[in-house]
Amino acid sequence: MTCRRRTVALAGFALLLLGCGASSQDGAPAEDQARQAERDRMVADQLVARGVTDPGVLAAMRRVPRHRFVPGSYARFAYADGPLPIGHGQTISQPFIVAFMTEALALQGREKVLEIGTGSGYQAAVLAELASRVLTVDVVEPLAKQAAGLLAELGYANVTVRAGDGYRGWPEEAPFDAIIVTAATDHVPPPLLDQLAIGGRLILPLGGSFQTLTLYRRTGDGYERTELVPVRFVPLLREDRTHRNGRP
Repeated sequence: MTCRRRTVALAGFALLLLGCGASSQDGAPAEDQARQAERDRMVADQLVARGVTDPGVLAAMRRVPRHRFVPGSYARFAYADGPLPIGHGQTISQPFIVAFMTEALALQGREKVLEIGTGSGYQAAVLAELASRVLTVDVVEPLAKQAAGLLAELGYANVTVRAGDGYRGWPEEAPFDAIIVTAATDHVPPPLLDQLAIGGRLILPLGGSFQTLTLYRRTGDGYERTELVPVRFVPLLREDRTHRNGRP
């Protein structure tokens, strides 16, 4: 086991947490291990059965203790096939959608990934199992703080959390090899396209009340767009909370 430095950025300041740990399973509580069978069934019945095939994604979904990322009153439903409320009008996406969006990014392990919409921190944890660095932003500061604490507790030393307006991205850390937006918007935020590296992928739910998961790949000449599956996400909120769907 090697010691790592955990960096949690919140509301403009950085908190460095020193600790040891290589993955979410180091020193995992007994309950995390006891619910392994539920994670295995979730992967088999909800992911593999629906066409998710990436071995790394499937392994990450088996490892990350999803029940730790939902309120205690919903913990018994953590591995069910559906989204769950996490407070502040936000939800944790159903396992299939988390896996599907992650697989679409085609991560190889060396990437720097930006997530817009930290929420519970679950998607960030899955990404952290597969990427070199994950930077994640949420406009709801209490959720950002809670996710930062839990991710640090679980040993995700390669995740940095910030409370702020995700529409703006994270310009000082750009470019990103992959960007994932976990809230709905009726247009692609231009700053996110600008912050995507050449060859990078961006996935987001695009549309109004109902959306389509849409994948963008940046090329030397522009962007390639691929529409994937219909979905329904909560709207992307801006910093003053009056703008929904990312509209300025």
